[in-house]
Amino acid sequence: MTEYFEVHERDGAARLGELRLSDPLVTPAIVDDVLSDAGSLWFRDREVPEGSDDEVTVLPHRAFPSGTPDEVQDSFAVEYPDVDYPSAAVVSPETASDRGTDVYVLSGAPGFVGHGSAFVDAIVQARETIPADTALMLSGVATPGNVATLAYAGVDLVDADRAVVAGTRGRHLTTDGQYYLEDLDDLPCACPACQNAGSVEAFTREDCANHNVNRLRAELATVRQRIRQGRLRDYVEAQARHEQWHTAVFRELDDQWGYLEQRTPVLREAESTAASEDTLRRVEIRRFADRVTSRYRCRFNEPLVLVPCSARKPYSESQSHGQFHDAIQYRAHLVSMTSPIGVVPQELELTYPAQHYDAVVTGRWTEGEEEFVAEVLRRYLKRNDYPRIVAHVPEAGYREVIERVESDLGLDVEYTVEDHPTTGDSISNLMTALEGELKYSRRERQHNTVRAIADYMFGDGAGDEIFEDLRTTSRYPKLQVRDRDGEQLATMVPNYGVLSLTLAGARRWVASDAPTKTVEIDDFVPHGSVLAPGVTGADDEIRVGDEVVVEGPSAFAVGRASMSGPEMAESTRGVAVEVRHAEER
Repeated sequence: MTEYFEVHERDGAARLGELRLSDPLVTPAIVDDVLSDAGSLWFRDREVPEGSDDEVTVLPHRAFPSGTPDEVQDSFAVEYPDVDYPSAAVVSPETASDRGTDVYVLSGAPGFVGHGSAFVDAIVQARETIPADTALMLSGVATPGNVATLAYAGVDLVDADRAVVAGTRGRHLTTDGQYYLEDLDDLPCACPACQNAGSVEAFTREDCANHNVNRLRAELATVRQRIRQGRLRDYVEAQARHEQWHTAVFRELDDQWGYLEQRTPVLREAESTAASEDTLRRVEIRRFADRVTSRYRCRFNEPLVLVPCSARKPYSESQSHGQFHDAIQYRAHLVSMTSPIGVVPQELELTYPAQHYDAVVTGRWTEGEEEFVAEVLRRYLKRNDYPRIVAHVPEAGYREVIERVESDLGLDVEYTVEDHPTTGDSISNLMTALEGELKYSRRERQHNTVRAIADYMFGDGAGDEIFEDLRTTSRYPKLQVRDRDGEQLATMVPNYGVLSLTLAGARRWVASDAPTKTVEIDDFVPHGSVLAPGVTGADDEIRVGDEVVVEGPSAFAVGRASMSGPEMAESTRGVAVEVRHAEER
């Protein structure tokens, strides 16, 4: 519970927040100028300070070095008083719990920062035991090179101590490492401290300390902007190559599926850059692959045609896929193969992240990419039965993957490409392979698209449960979904490839057997948004961006989640749900 910290935006475990002092501070940030330490209880008893809304007061505390036995920490535990001003408690990963403060300073940070698994364990343990709407601070560890990694893991506040100390020792810090002053021929920076010195010879260690703090502040500004854009992971993947433990951190975090998945939005407009095999481990990629192979079900009776992805997104707007469509003419079900996504049925080509990534194009896949795509394709074909499978793919990468799955599952795949998928001979082969196949209608494709998206969003079988009878109006991709009597149930949102439900659609969702993601509220009718204090309960499975039903004694509503379900239940500040439609009961 907090009155002085609020999270505004989320990008995985990273948050863009606001420390609500008399002069608000946007986080992640350096907190030195607004932090007042009441002192350690190891040396003597301390009075609880009067405090002020101008600063965060670290209440009298006992800090423990990393590795201190639990029984020692328990013996010297501190009871923190309730105060009516912005406050911070000092806790270790093992003793972290709700202490009623706005900020939690994690002790022993120098002992685990620099060690991948130890760092991740400490942050995850602390972050999952302190309230969701409070800030986490690390002291004595932040540098321009590691602060993006700290924020990515879930750290909100840092100090400049390590940067200052490094400067006084003649270490010139940058985002990609450090230089010793005696090794520099030029000052590789344009910050005021470097520019005012003018030359390496005139650059003092005091200047170096000021430079380090300037670079730390600048890097935090970059981190905040990346969080706003929803692209911090891309940045961290690039920055992590400069120090091995940074790479270890995000790989260790990728293994913390529950921690990251709960905090990662299910949709956003930001484009992801797929520049390495590490992209395959992102929550968004793994979540899409899992839903396609466990929730999606093909409703077409026609053959399957596997095709390569395209640089342009969505695929159907590319020149190559235009040629494929002209050859297929609604006589087959089109599924695109791609790294890092896996497989993308035509109905889900708009659904995040299928149209929100850009991959490195070399004409070759790594062994890791081939194995990932092969596994997704294998699971997909086990779940969906087709009368025929036609592979219209290049030799390199794609065909090797299909042949691997073909052998594993005992399939008989027809290959139609000569040299390249868009050559005249290849297109002619594709047309010939589909001769005699009956066409499905554009309306059938639209209906199947609506139901497939519903399956993806709400669960296996939800499309048939919620949209058993439907008709579509307007043009793809801005489809409007109505029942047979004309009442609107949903609208397709092209930016994300999801459905936006009306109240009628929400009532169908609640009445179906599909799991409903529900937010329970107090006795009021929401208008515009539901704030966290008004939430009395929320399903644990709710993620940022999810479609949710809002129910209370006086209201029924539908909207999009701005917090995860667990965060809604814990938080006392911030927007929980952006309400789209509401009615009084």
